[in-house]
Amino acid sequence: MPYLFSYGTLQKEQVQTQTFGRLLKGDKDVLTGYTLKMLEITDPEVLRKSNQKYHPILTFSGHVEDHVEGILFEITDDEILLADAYEVDDYKRIETIFKSGRRGFIYVAR
Repeated sequence: MPYLFSYGTLQKEQVQTQTFGRLLKGDKDVLTGYTLKMLEITDPEVLRKSNQKYHPILTFSGHVEDHVEGILFEITDDEILLADAYEVDDYKRIETIFKSGRRGFIYVAR
């Protein structure tokens, strides 16, 4: 089962139920070497689900002192495709390792 790191709107219950049809289970974790910026969302479906015009987006800094806290959710292979559909084109999905030592997916700036 893959892991998906959420540092933003995927932590919202309404986004989870509308995107995955269920609430996700996960644990707090930390991603090092990244910072957050804000991205204006214009996609009407994403705006409807999140009810939020600006979403955070990860940018790689490479500095160990930079870190982002979030939730590492357990998801299915099918659900990762649903998450891909939720994220707008400004994001791309990559795999990385977290402070916990677990490997999972993150969405970063293209």
